[in-house]
Amino acid sequence: MKRITVLFAAFAAFAAFGACAAPFAYVPNEGSGTLSVIDTATDQVVGEIPASGKPRGTVVDPKGQMAYVSEQTGNRLLVVDLAQRRVAAEVVLGESPEGLGLSPDGSLVAAAVEEGNEVLFIDTRTRRKAFSVRVAGRNPEHAVFSPDGRLVFVSAEEGAAVDVIDVGAQRQVAQVPVGARPRGIGFSPDGLRAYVAAELADEVYVVDVPRLAVLGRVKAGVRSNGIAVHPDGKRVYVSNGGAASVSVIDAQTLQVKATIGVGQRPWNMALSPDGRKLSTSPAAAPAWSR
Repeated sequence: MKRITVLFAAFAAFAAFGACAAPFAYVPNEGSGTLSVIDTATDQVVGEIPASGKPRGTVVDPKGQMAYVSEQTGNRLLVVDLAQRRVAAEVVLGESPEGLGLSPDGSLVAAAVEEGNEVLFIDTRTRRKAFSVRVAGRNPEHAVFSPDGRLVFVSAEEGAAVDVIDVGAQRQVAQVPVGARPRGIGFSPDGLRAYVAAELADEVYVVDVPRLAVLGRVKAGVRSNGIAVHPDGKRVYVSNGGAASVSVIDAQTLQVKATIGVGQRPWNMALSPDGRKLSTSPAAAPAWSR
């Protein structure tokens, strides 16, 4: 297995879902209402962007110019100008927005909205709601685009299934049963598989995307939560929130090949585009963009 550096960031305030646009990573801090700017070469905090409220999910556009942040207190999407390091615009969302997904071309942001049991799709060009889709699962937590941008997989805290949205049709087209309390979702680079961490089952479910059916499951650590898939598709990383560790799964054999100890309560996480650095933090972790 190739060498990989695991970074565990312990922020003063709980950090939620983060994002990265080299050479900087952007991590939201719920307690301070800021977005930390991290130099990914030195792994040091080099600035703070005022975000106010309770910033949560964060994604960065493919060009690294804008970040989109769900702000839970004000039920809004913050559009952050990364060059000027300031909030440039706001978009109203539903009550209690959580994780965000970004389409591969950067044209749509998908926001999981807990209280509305829906996913809102925001047009990044007009900065307005394009459409919304109600999902079957209660309290949706994550909304993740497939690599081709055709589907969005949605995990819900109060459910044991993943809802599947057809973006073109603007509706839910399937529901795939998985373990209790599904959380993090990651796709293989070719989009043929999706990996779903089920927190209360301590397992990762492997979904055949063309068939929308479970083809395997892997026993992970206690309170498995975040998912990150290596760019080569050969390894899948899962954070174990109750075991202070990260499990490394061989994507071919679906066996845990290694367990890496990290700090307490690792949550969501992500890999750098080159696959050399894996980031995780006590509440969640940066998602890297190219």
